[in-house]
Amino acid sequence: MNAVALEPSTGAIPTVDVTAKGISGQDPAVKTGVLAQRSIYYDLDQYDIKDQYKPLVEAHAKYLRDNPGRKMLIQGNTDERGSREYNIGLGQRRSDGVKRMMQLLGAKEEQIESVSLGEEKPKSEGHDEQAWAQNRRSDILYQGEY
Repeated sequence: MNAVALEPSTGAIPTVDVTAKGISGQDPAVKTGVLAQRSIYYDLDQYDIKDQYKPLVEAHAKYLRDNPGRKMLIQGNTDERGSREYNIGLGQRRSDGVKRMMQLLGAKEEQIESVSLGEEKPKSEGHDEQAWAQNRRSDILYQGEY
């Protein structure tokens, strides 16, 4: 609920608290603990979620289930190898896989948008396996952060 202060007889302009939960993404719960972890990493040419990242996805799904007014964006990313078309498709499969798992765990479809950035938003600018491993990921952003 938005916090609105009205001055009934003065005609003053109402104010809106944009830091209220659900408006700007400033909910402290998503900035601490497991919810502060926002990236899921993949092996080369893969889009299935590794066992080590399932608790992370489960925690974010539970948060959405418990906070039905919250929304998120999942960005699927790839390394620079592969054609642009292939990378866009792979990035979409990665973000869709995270979204699907969250829905199976109780998050609502309208709470989650999944997109592919392909190779356009690298976390690491290098051109070796260490850099590529950082770029093969899905990133979770809550409304107000994108």
